[in-house]
Amino acid sequence: MSEWLVLTLAMVAVCGIVLVVVVLQRRRTAPDVDASETPDVMEYMTMMIGVVYAIVLGLAIAGVWEARSAAQDHVRAEAQALHEVHERVRVYPVEARDRIRDDVTAYVGHVVNTEWDTMIERENVTDRGDELLAKLRHDVTDYEPTNDFQAQAYQPLLDQITLADEARGNRSDSVEATMPGVVWFGLITGGLVTVGLIFPLQIRRTARELLLAGLFSALIAFLLFLIWDFDAPYSRGIAATAEPFEALFPGIGD
Repeated sequence: MSEWLVLTLAMVAVCGIVLVVVVLQRRRTAPDVDASETPDVMEYMTMMIGVVYAIVLGLAIAGVWEARSAAQDHVRAEAQALHEVHERVRVYPVEARDRIRDDVTAYVGHVVNTEWDTMIERENVTDRGDELLAKLRHDVTDYEPTNDFQAQAYQPLLDQITLADEARGNRSDSVEATMPGVVWFGLITGGLVTVGLIFPLQIRRTARELLLAGLFSALIAFLLFLIWDFDAPYSRGIAATAEPFEALFPGIGD
């Protein structure tokens, strides 16, 4: 089922529940009750809870978006480092150059065509990817430069391998969801409390007030869905992609 279909159904369900409860509540209210008289303390509490919950939602959205952006930066850094290795090794002899470039191509191809699916489905990287990167490191490290020109390129190549390894580790660390369970408990509970405060406010069954109640509850559902969608940087909705690898290594995903 599409995530956007799930979002639509969730928003419709929340709106429907809120509107049904409001209508039933008004039917059970005595005819002589003045709906315009809401205790001042109730209005104050509703306002304060709404403000606090809005701040919490804003912080949560900013947190998951920052995590998603950082995940994409890790991918970009890894792809760029490997691209530098692929290009800088041109000063090596043909045999060593082709061997190292084959290692780079094999690793990138595995990441794009195999490991990325594993990250989405199982939220981890593969052992095969670790092996391919280790082989690349060994081939770069074990080569002994034969002239000053190759010696000058040797250390920068090792530095780029280190950057790629570090970026891979960061990518592995950022695969899982970033929001702890206790935070989700607070967000969901706060959402229920915030939406529930609609009912004590003696909302009348006018089209305007029912529309506002429905839109408010739908907004809360949408924001919670947005946080959930961003919470897994590589596997949901607007996720980090392997585009940096595909851009720097054309045809690798074919």
